[in-house]
Amino acid sequence: MSESTKLVATDPQRLLVIDGHSMAFRAFYALPAENFAIDTGQHTNAVHGFVSMLLTMIRQQKPTHVAVAFDLDTPTFRSLEYTEYKGGRNKTPEEFYGQIDLIQKVMEAMNIPTITMDGYEADDIIATLAAKGEAAGLDVLVVSGDRDAFQLITEKTLVLYPKKGISDIPPMDGDAVEAKYFVRPEQYSDLAALVGETADNLPGVPGVGPKTAAKWINLYGGLEGILENIDSIKGKVGDSLREHVDNVTRNRRLNHLLRDLELPVELDAMELERPNREAVEELFDALQFNTLRKRLFDLFGDEPEDAREEVEIAEHAMLASAAEIHDWFAKHGAQLLGMHAATVPASGSLDVVGLAFASVDANAYVSLEEIDADAEQSLAKVLSSGNYAKAVHDYKGTYKLLKNRGLELAGVADDTMITAYLIQPDRRSHDLPDIAQVHLKMSLETTEAPANGQLTLDLEGPDLATPAVRAAHVVRELSQHLAGMLVERGGDSLLKELEMPLSHVLAQMEMAGIAIDAAKLDELYSDFTMTIDLATAEAFAAIGHEVNLSSPKQLQVVLFEELDLPKTKKIKTGFTTDAESLQDLLVKTGHPFLVALMAYRDATKLRQTVEGLRKAVASDGRIHTTYAQTVAATGRLSSLNPNLQNIPVRSEEGRRIREVFVVGEGYETLLTADYSQIEMRIMAHLSGDEGLIQAYQEGEDLHRFVGSHVFDVEPSEVTNEMRSKVKAMSYGLAYGLSSFGLSKQLKISVDEARNLMKDYFSRFGAVRDYLRAVVDQARKDGYTETIFGRRRYLPELASDNRQLRDIAERAALNAPIQGSAADIIKRAMLGVQDGLADAGLKSRMLLQVHDELVLEVAPGELEAVEAMVREKMGAAAELKVPLDVHVGIGKSWQDAGH
Repeated sequence: MSESTKLVATDPQRLLVIDGHSMAFRAFYALPAENFAIDTGQHTNAVHGFVSMLLTMIRQQKPTHVAVAFDLDTPTFRSLEYTEYKGGRNKTPEEFYGQIDLIQKVMEAMNIPTITMDGYEADDIIATLAAKGEAAGLDVLVVSGDRDAFQLITEKTLVLYPKKGISDIPPMDGDAVEAKYFVRPEQYSDLAALVGETADNLPGVPGVGPKTAAKWINLYGGLEGILENIDSIKGKVGDSLREHVDNVTRNRRLNHLLRDLELPVELDAMELERPNREAVEELFDALQFNTLRKRLFDLFGDEPEDAREEVEIAEHAMLASAAEIHDWFAKHGAQLLGMHAATVPASGSLDVVGLAFASVDANAYVSLEEIDADAEQSLAKVLSSGNYAKAVHDYKGTYKLLKNRGLELAGVADDTMITAYLIQPDRRSHDLPDIAQVHLKMSLETTEAPANGQLTLDLEGPDLATPAVRAAHVVRELSQHLAGMLVERGGDSLLKELEMPLSHVLAQMEMAGIAIDAAKLDELYSDFTMTIDLATAEAFAAIGHEVNLSSPKQLQVVLFEELDLPKTKKIKTGFTTDAESLQDLLVKTGHPFLVALMAYRDATKLRQTVEGLRKAVASDGRIHTTYAQTVAATGRLSSLNPNLQNIPVRSEEGRRIREVFVVGEGYETLLTADYSQIEMRIMAHLSGDEGLIQAYQEGEDLHRFVGSHVFDVEPSEVTNEMRSKVKAMSYGLAYGLSSFGLSKQLKISVDEARNLMKDYFSRFGAVRDYLRAVVDQARKDGYTETIFGRRRYLPELASDNRQLRDIAERAALNAPIQGSAADIIKRAMLGVQDGLADAGLKSRMLLQVHDELVLEVAPGELEAVEAMVREKMGAAAELKVPLDVHVGIGKSWQDAGH
């Protein structure tokens, strides 16, 4: 271990030893599995909870050494002696599988050793570590939910024993054990031998509880003394003890923890180091652990100075006059300029207060609050000129900030945010401080997290220029640093020809927004409120009393105690009341309380959506969503603040919400255009499957066509149920869905789902061959690629961890199809924008939602706009099957649907 990776030691030194399986199961039951599943379906609640607990322990206890012990699936000396040992335990939940391997992978990335030993339990490893730690003069903290660990407690060793979940972890010392069990820690195993241990399936002496056992232990000095005086113990309990003495002695042999194992890891190797940042970043990207990532790096702090590439930043000039601005750019603007817009919050948004520039040999700052009109005009010329190549971080956000100030930004050669994203699309953060830290080992001080895509620098005090100049310098350095990597990864054409032009289009769309019928929005809010009130009243009437319908705890009492309905899945707090489980319960029972409860939940969710929309209406009566280009690893755009991509399409209530989005004043109508079955058309193209290609070329109903082949019936005989199954499966294949995932989605058995997929592949063999080939090729190359060359690097394909490999394989199946669909709609947007400009049309593009575009059409332009949109969207890609474009027209988004 290098000195630079060690953390500052405390005095005395402290060893933290964690019972891996015990903590993983506690984390699993403390956090709902359904809330912690990544895109590929792998559950991560145990991993997330375990790491969260570990970070809390490190922060609170400040250990100098850390190790985690795990059990193996192989037999131990205890199970060989007593075959019923630990028998009768509940079956491990399906969602838990694979999470231990992932925890061990995270520990590896954090440079924390995990220890297993064939034939022994984690408890024996922990006991040995405690003994070794004490012998080396360390304080020892054992984190375990197993009471057997209490026998390890000494003046130097404490046990942190979780009571509820993973946050309530009080320390147990000798006094705490004696107060609870009436014996000292070294006698706890004697007590457990007498009383038995349900968790280990070790039966105790019938009729003997902890108080009786403790009384005997204190009277006779321990189990050995009790057995020597066994004939002196009178009454039924004495008879019971004598009758079960073999159980007691066996229990004592089995619950005694070994403290002298030859461990494969020395104490020195457990010394706490800084995590391997690159490995953690990669792993947390795969597991989608955003907040945990920040907690982890905040806890361990910056890398030491000698591991960082600090770059000298030259002094900056303060440019105040038109002449100073002109002269500086004439002298220093020939090469790439790093640029940063310094912002401060104003009236709930951000206002730009200054601009910083960094050239190869000089830096400058312009305060927009202090320059006069002539100087601002000189600055405007520089900003709008293509003669000065500029690199910015978040071009779209910077463009909008300057546009609001009346300044036009052009000549942007690089957006380091998008460049970093194209190089590493699975990263969950492409904010400037994170990218600077990862690629340049430089840190940027910020007052808060980036807001609206813009970095708010530390502007406390009189000097506003220095941090802004530093950011501009970092942007320039990043641009130079990332340029070669981008070319190497084949992303330079995507940046220049697709993503950056698209940023400009998105900026125009965000600034335009979409008009809202405020009266209808208020009416919707009132209607959903009324539905909530009615559903609440019906729910109370069904059970005869009031209850908090939003409280899982109170609902558990009503459903499973008062109404005695069939139990749902067991979780830490009882039985789950999540939406899927209650929907199943409703189908099974049809109970009126459940009918009302589900109506209450649906209406509450819809009202929240409406409430969010009401808050988002700007002073111009329009909603201005923000599009994020660097969130989805596949390349799809995300809609934020508010998210307009999650408004329900198929439900009546969702349609009513879409009715509030209307054509604005001065325009004639809204026009919507989308692609029909774009993912399946891409699947047909990439796989070259003749059957799928034939269906599209002949204009068949694809899902009915596929259904007829899978179920071996005429197309006219394909039922709606058959069609739904093959539709779900077809799209599932494009999303890397497994037979288990398909069974859950269709609510059929795994065997039926497996047979359905088998029949599908027997008829459409080219699809099966393509899906196999794409994973094999990705494993060979290390990445997948879309039709247009967008890469997604998946290093986990070569991982020795099966769960990580499975995650990467499902991503490899998914990325080329979803990514190609994202590229196609983006190319269509550029085509439509060019078409509007080339024809001199006043109509404008407002929204992109998945594969749909929404335009606001100016009077008299409808025919020209519709023809142009059909042409541009249809020409966005050349596939082996036609791109089918559907167009709708109407005064509202709903009316324009099709």
